[in-house]
Amino acid sequence: MSGKIIGIIIVAVSLVAGVAIYYLQLYAFYEAAPAETEITVVNLVTEQREPMLMEGFQGIDADSSPLRFRSCFTTSMSQPMLTETFITYDGAAPLTAPGWFDCFNAVEIGEALETGEAIAFLSQKNIHDGVDRVVAVFPDGRAFAWHQLNEKYSE
Repeated sequence: MSGKIIGIIIVAVSLVAGVAIYYLQLYAFYEAAPAETEITVVNLVTEQREPMLMEGFQGIDADSSPLRFRSCFTTSMSQPMLTETFITYDGAAPLTAPGWFDCFNAVEIGEALETGEAIAFLSQKNIHDGVDRVVAVFPDGRAFAWHQLNEKYSE
């Protein structure tokens, strides 16, 4: 066999592997979260979860990782009411979502959390081992939820 044929085979296999990895990372394992998914926040006094008022829920999730959950929705619950009633979440840092899930912009959410425009709340502690569900709420009612590692696995 000549070197050209071997080179072509190596390049072809590499291209197929690259396309397969790209597809598996961005599309294959994700599925739409059920429309009836309930997003909760944890009460300051009782430490019990209470459902958020929400409309227009869009979400994605995957069984392959507990960190793949992302959702977008709107809520009529105001930031002042939420901060007086529910536990805020320090160190909230949204992970990026696949580009095709365009309602969730992790960079915008992260910057808003840093500037104080958005406020993060604990939705559920240890939804999976070492993973919390976090909700960020903007003043205009836009809200976003995601899973992130908690103190058990961070640093």
